Amino acid sequence: MKVTFIYPSIALSGFKASSGETLLRNIHHGLCYLSACAKMAGFATELIDLSILSGWDHFRREVESKKIEVAAITIMSPDFPYAIKAVDIIKEVNPRAVIIVGGIHPTIAPEELTSNPKIDYIVRCEGEKAFVSLLESIKSGKKAQKVIFGEQMPMDELPYIDRYLFDCLESPWDFFMPMPFFTIMAGRGCSYNCRFCAPASKMVHGKGSRRRSIASVMAELKELENIYGMKSFMFHDDCFTEDEKWVMEFCDAYRQAGFRLPFICQTRADIICRHPDMIRKLAHVGLRMAQIGFESGNDRVLRFISKGVTLKQNLEAARICHSNGIRIFANYMLGLPTETNAEAWDTVRMIKKIKPYRASAAFFTPHPGSYLYDYCKEKNLSLIDDHEDVVPIPEEDKPKIKGVDYAFLKTAVAESRKLPLRTKIMERMDKALFNRHNRRFLRMFRDLVGRYPGRHKLDLLRMIKEGRI
Repeated sequence: MKVTFIYPSIALSGFKASSGETLLRNIHHGLCYLSACAKMAGFATELIDLSILSGWDHFRREVESKKIEVAAITIMSPDFPYAIKAVDIIKEVNPRAVIIVGGIHPTIAPEELTSNPKIDYIVRCEGEKAFVSLLESIKSGKKAQKVIFGEQMPMDELPYIDRYLFDCLESPWDFFMPMPFFTIMAGRGCSYNCRFCAPASKMVHGKGSRRRSIASVMAELKELENIYGMKSFMFHDDCFTEDEKWVMEFCDAYRQAGFRLPFICQTRADIICRHPDMIRKLAHVGLRMAQIGFESGNDRVLRFISKGVTLKQNLEAARICHSNGIRIFANYMLGLPTETNAEAWDTVRMIKKIKPYRASAAFFTPHPGSYLYDYCKEKNLSLIDDHEDVVPIPEEDKPKIKGVDYAFLKTAVAESRKLPLRTKIMERMDKALFNRHNRRFLRMFRDLVGRYPGRHKLDLLRMIKEGRI
């Protein structure tokens, strides 16, 4: 039996095939884990990625040509309407196809899906074990209950993700990361309770976080380097640095194994302040950029969103990163409930003091499953009319909540994004040092794609690594 995974994540990108650039993309680790588990159980898998199609007619042709038996669709809140459209088309083409949905939106809002007669099964929470059991039931002709709760598996019992599900190279997080670039998960979950996110993450992964063993992570890194020639990577964990002991032991193992590859991780300002020695050690072994959620430059707002950090810690964390040569990718929000224009401008001032290498602003958006989503509903603040409105990028014109001066916030975002001279000089130096390699690599790789049409991109990387081409 074959499983066709559907990746409907086009809320931000839209359909892309007409642009001609489908080589570099981001993979979805959840789907890749499910595919790996399904393959281990003897099922064939394939993928339809909407982001590389030209439109819904193209999707229909893909559905017709693949003769879908079982479709498994991951759904995030902004992609809900596209996932439902995909369901409708699959059932129109083949009414007997079995439709399974999962991911964060079905986990936090199953009531939006249970009444849809075209959806056969809903898998909530972590789905690897439950998904394989469901496939076995479908194969044997048994009927399972419509809503299935997944259960956690020990992290080391999960297989490495099936990177072959996505026929692409992973897009480097920034241009100074040399290609080939990969992403890897060292753990799952988050121990924190930020009100703009929690408790949705807890509903998916449970309370706290879990880690793979260092031996497991090191083995996967060695495989990526030895087989595919990996030159840089990113830990895609929500917060890679939660467990200081684990991180320190990882740094030792990484250095002892002879790795010198640069990498990126996500962390928190308070953790950086509490463990400057850990940050120093990470920088020594290869950490080149830290993605940090500073969120706000005002202490009252930080308390309101239960971030668990202070402005002083945000600034100190930036100082520690700069002193260790770690570039900063700063995430922050404007337009939070109860935030005044003056408090929003505090965030602009903070960003200017932090001097990040990259500044990623977002307008607060009440995400389903979060405490602030419920707060906005209770206070009648939400202006979210449909799922696409959940996209939080400042370029979106539609207001997210009442009582916010979005014209002012757009001015604030523009000011916060003005790069200081120090950052401009660093970026020019990085381009001089690193851009040449990636441009040369991409020219060579695109030539190989033309010479070996139909070959999987990872196979081409293997051929390069083995010196066969």
